[in-house]
Amino acid sequence: MDDLDHRLVAELRVNARASVPTLATILGVARGTVQARLNKLVASGTIAGFTVKLRENRPDAMVRGVMMIELNFRNIKGTAAKLRRHPGFSALHTTNGIWDLIGEIEVPNLNDFNTVVTAVRATEGVAKTETHLFLGPA
Repeated sequence: MDDLDHRLVAELRVNARASVPTLATILGVARGTVQARLNKLVASGTIAGFTVKLRENRPDAMVRGVMMIELNFRNIKGTAAKLRRHPGFSALHTTNGIWDLIGEIEVPNLNDFNTVVTAVRATEGVAKTETHLFLGPA
């Protein structure tokens, strides 16, 4: 990808629904150039798809956050299997550093968030956790 491709992708990240003429105006190039670049990026798999970004402050917005988890023993697979049973985890990752696992939490409300945090902390094999709520987009 060259500079124009990077700029095109950056604009699409802001507004994936932007029209080719609008993108051409923003990028300062011809519409045909934008269309050709867009087709090339899609055909090569660089752009795998387009998506919708929902407004963060809607009433039905989920409460989201991350939980770093340190284990008191090294049975990562067994403990991870236990933790995956908690329905509030949208993902669970192994990592390096002082934390053994990082869980992504996504639940409808703070009470459910607290339920997940409390349950994880009570799970056998969990030594320590640190949890952060996502307050909003940067």
